Amino acid sequence: MRVTGINTDRRWSPSMPAVYEQYLVPVVFQPFAEDLATRAAALRPRRILELAAGTGVLTAGLLASALSAEVTATDLNESMVTFGQTRAPGAVWLQADAQRLPFPDGGFDLVVCQFGVMFFPDRVEAFTEVRRVLAPGGRFLFNTWGPFETHAFEVALQAGLERVFPVDPPRFFQTVPHGYADPAVVAADLAAAGFDVEDEQELTLQGRAASTADLATGYLTGTPVRAAVEERGGGPAVRATVIEEMTTRLGPGPVTAPMTAYVFLAAG
Repeated sequence: MRVTGINTDRRWSPSMPAVYEQYLVPVVFQPFAEDLATRAAALRPRRILELAAGTGVLTAGLLASALSAEVTATDLNESMVTFGQTRAPGAVWLQADAQRLPFPDGGFDLVVCQFGVMFFPDRVEAFTEVRRVLAPGGRFLFNTWGPFETHAFEVALQAGLERVFPVDPPRFFQTVPHGYADPAVVAADLAAAGFDVEDEQELTLQGRAASTADLATGYLTGTPVRAAVEERGGGPAVRATVIEEMTTRLGPGPVTAPMTAYVFLAAG
């Protein structure tokens, strides 16, 4: 299935959201979703648009924190929208491309996005669309991952992948999730779209996983790394080696490790 506006590194198959939700969301994404939901509620929004909502971890937080707000959640991937509708049914869910939003001008007073902007092929174009759908005085609140080396879980995962594939290891996490980790570049893109950065903070939170085996399962089967491993002929031995390397670096579990992100608040 071809998904318009997104390349192979950024695609999600229909079977991936459930794995992603079970193994990665509680460990990697829930802590930052709680932070963003709290920040969003403090702005007292009435109409919230969420981009790249994924399985709905932030969506659920917004519904719980900003009780008087109407929440519209979108994602480019139909499989994520289908899953998110069951996880956070209080929101309106739509499949939508952030670079071509199907909403009128000025329809929202807050746009939020958790770890999604790095997936946009043209960030300035997407940010320009965000500004278009914001009402006067509206805000854009989002986060991005920090440098790759500040995410201990993914450093350990990558070391395992490099053991298995020493010549051409998958580099999805380095190039996509952590590929937009320079705050100056983010601020410049926002400025090019007509935004002023009101606040930018570095935030480090702890991720807690039951085991390295769970983490490896989540990363290897619930993210686009799955396709990269399959393309290289990977099988059960890949998972075993990755678990071994992650366990050497993190311990067998329960495991705790720091994760760093940047949080931006911008006004048009």
